Amino acid sequence: MKDLFSAQSELYQQARPTYPQLLIDSLIQQLNGFDRAWDCGAGSGQLTRLIAPYFQQVIATDLSQNQLDQAPALRNVSYLQQAAEQCTFPDQYFDLITVAQAIHWFDFEKFYAQVKRTLKADGLFAVIGYGLLTLEDALLNDRLQQLYHQTLNGFWDAERRYIDELYQTIPFPFQDIPMPQFQIELCWTGQQLWDYLNTWSAVKHYQDQMQVSALADLQDIRLIRQPMQVTFPVLLRVGRQTT
Repeated sequence: MKDLFSAQSELYQQARPTYPQLLIDSLIQQLNGFDRAWDCGAGSGQLTRLIAPYFQQVIATDLSQNQLDQAPALRNVSYLQQAAEQCTFPDQYFDLITVAQAIHWFDFEKFYAQVKRTLKADGLFAVIGYGLLTLEDALLNDRLQQLYHQTLNGFWDAERRYIDELYQTIPFPFQDIPMPQFQIELCWTGQQLWDYLNTWSAVKHYQDQMQVSALADLQDIRLIRQPMQVTFPVLLRVGRQTT
């Protein structure tokens, strides 16, 4: 698994979007037990804090201790620095295993071996994420599309394609459960949008290689005070152990 976000862990925690409660409700309805959950690749706990109220115990793991240090302190949550592919949990331990906006960085084969080992026979596995945002303002949205598809072309890690393909092309050796479609709907100021764009790994790669900011032509968005509507498509794959 790659660690691309430790250096910006505080900004990541502040600027990354959270998931809709309706999505959490739909997962909870599929569960058969509520003893333990594992949020893998938890980062700064965007998903962890949403699932925590439903379980006796939640264990959140990430490769980056810097990210975990930004996560909220919750009574029933333990944070562990640990690679997804080398977990130390007992067999058939979890009722729910989640990965939010991280599975594309994992070694699928090694990680799935751990999921199948540690997930209860009637447990649930959920891969969650979000794709490229769209903005209600058509002109600003066109500039965002140009940034993503043209300016940053060649600066995204190869694994980003799994997000562009809406997680439909990841290996998924589980029994697929049909789920509703969800989206994240937010109202952001220009500064909030700017902060989010600065968490993109490709923006950092561009800066490192070109010695100039990929966002140089978008500086004016920071002056937008009026909240704008921002929408992210939610990526979702949910499954159970195959028998």
